[in-house]
Amino acid sequence: MPQSELTHEHAASPAASAAAETGVVSRCGIFVTVGSDGPFDRLIAAIDAWAGRNGRTDVFAQIGESRLKPGHVAYRSFLEPADFTRYFQQASVIIAHAGMGTILSALRYGKPLLVMPRRASLGEQRNEHQLATARHLNEMGKIVVAFDEHELIERLDRLDELDVRARTGAFAEPRLTQAIHQFIQDGKIPAR
Repeated sequence: MPQSELTHEHAASPAASAAAETGVVSRCGIFVTVGSDGPFDRLIAAIDAWAGRNGRTDVFAQIGESRLKPGHVAYRSFLEPADFTRYFQQASVIIAHAGMGTILSALRYGKPLLVMPRRASLGEQRNEHQLATARHLNEMGKIVVAFDEHELIERLDRLDELDVRARTGAFAEPRLTQAIHQFIQDGKIPAR
């Protein structure tokens, strides 16, 4: 993909255009990310339609290599790591695929997170690992999940109820790193 396509930002409204031009998401902004594994048009289409219906101009999306071009939210195909971190930190809400990198970042930065997993059964993923991850972390109370577009819209309509889940640290606990080190050294799994 040409470099210009990777860095060019697009916007559909004056407010979204201002966010795209300055590269700044307001504190009340919503940052949407589909990760780097490919497009997730089902997620982007639902959010774009919701933003249009509700007059939301504070949504910025990283949409991947999508053929879908949102009409109501500012977007980029991809973001450089520093830009991604800036958007992530400045947004007040994160909406994303169920990728572990995004989930861990939301937990680390203390951001309210709403995920919708990609589905292999819909050709969006090679297997159902995002669905399994979402189910497991939802059951643990770590994330809020919308399992389809309809549930996503319902949760978006109640976005003010979305709360920050327990934060995680940036590094593994010493007990885990010690166990890994011991396993590497002697090939034994340490007792709990």
